[in-house]
Amino acid sequence: MIRLFNAYFPTRTLLLTVTEALIVTLAFVVAVVFWAGTAMDANIYLLYENGLGRIGLLVGIFITLMYYFDLYDSTVLSNRREVVTRLVGVLGCAFVALSVLYYAFPEISLVGTTLWLGVGIVAVTVPAWRKLFFVLNRSARFSERAILYGDGPLALPLMQEIGSRSELGVRVVGFVGETTETPAGIPRFDDSDLQEIVEQRNARRVVITMGDRRGKLRVDQLLKLKTRGVYIQDGPEYYEGITGKIPLDSLRLSWLLFSPGFHVRAALRLYKRIFSLILGSLAIVITSPIMLLAAIAVRLDSKGPAIFKQTRVGEHGHPFTVYKFRSMFEGSDKIKLSPAEHSDPRVTRVGKWLRRTRIDELPQLINIVKGDMAFVGPRPFVPEQEEDCAAQIPFYRERWLVKPGATGWAQINRGYNATLEDNKEKLAYDLFYIKNVSFGLDLFIMFSTIKILLLGRGGR
Repeated sequence: MIRLFNAYFPTRTLLLTVTEALIVTLAFVVAVVFWAGTAMDANIYLLYENGLGRIGLLVGIFITLMYYFDLYDSTVLSNRREVVTRLVGVLGCAFVALSVLYYAFPEISLVGTTLWLGVGIVAVTVPAWRKLFFVLNRSARFSERAILYGDGPLALPLMQEIGSRSELGVRVVGFVGETTETPAGIPRFDDSDLQEIVEQRNARRVVITMGDRRGKLRVDQLLKLKTRGVYIQDGPEYYEGITGKIPLDSLRLSWLLFSPGFHVRAALRLYKRIFSLILGSLAIVITSPIMLLAAIAVRLDSKGPAIFKQTRVGEHGHPFTVYKFRSMFEGSDKIKLSPAEHSDPRVTRVGKWLRRTRIDELPQLINIVKGDMAFVGPRPFVPEQEEDCAAQIPFYRERWLVKPGATGWAQINRGYNATLEDNKEKLAYDLFYIKNVSFGLDLFIMFSTIKILLLGRGGR
């Protein structure tokens, strides 16, 4: 795993992104050479007529579209048919985007038939490289062999997570423990001789998944393995890296106290406030025509005010009033206090459209400018729901350590909260954000939020 923007990304996925950017670049360079006829003319165009800059713009568009089409998502990476289908969508959207861009700014367009030839090369080489990557990615020969050591709540989830994500480049070849059930194909051993098991299975990584370690952890054997080049890793740390969430079932208060993170520096708080104030004010001005039309539509569609006000829990547990466009019939929140479901009868006709497009959230820009919320942070809920969750879920109150947000790490990784388990998992993502909060992580979350909004995902 490689850490970027305070989030973790599989090394193979990043390598795939970089190699595909190089492939697209080379495809258009080759297209320029064919168009120019000679290497010298091609060099003149690339170096002195800003050809490389124009190709760089093309590469940025292609890679962005591939990200927006989920071509770097773990579930899509392992499905060859889905990859081909989405690549066709990328090529089609790229043509549309470039046509609009070149019409508006003809000076940045590529010369002659370069664009068509380059796209043709990309259409052949990228699927071929994806097919080769698929084969190499699933090959056991190119995977790091790992052993999980110790019965604990993380043992089985880690084995399942690693087994379902070949892009991690890790293969579990054994589990050392007594009570934990193992998935098919993973043998279980007792810990009589950990060194012998590691050598026998030719493992290069040992992940500690033991729950209670006092007096049980074979520190002497683990130290010997470490001196021989075997990587010894803490289970919760590894789980956090590959899932993007904190393991609640094995979370200890001492870990919260002594682990890095869970501290928002004064400079970062200042940046978030200034960023929220400036960008929020600008967004209000830009979206004011849309909000005016939405307010009129809400009033014409059903009785009641256009703006819906509700008390939510904010930073340090202090309540505040959140503003949204009313998307339900007046008084629905008093009849049934629960998240909206698909085809919810409480939602009005205009409300369905507002929710689907997320326009109902625009008045929250006022909360952001006032300082009640930030652009990025844990999602705020009503006091009754928050207190109910806090009474049943350990460490739930820790999500109040930072300002709530209009979007957040949990929102881009999870959908609506319908059950207690949903809230537990969302808390795991919220704690990851609080632990790793940074300027880079906020930018990544906002970039991912734009993707969700453009694709119309998650709205109810």
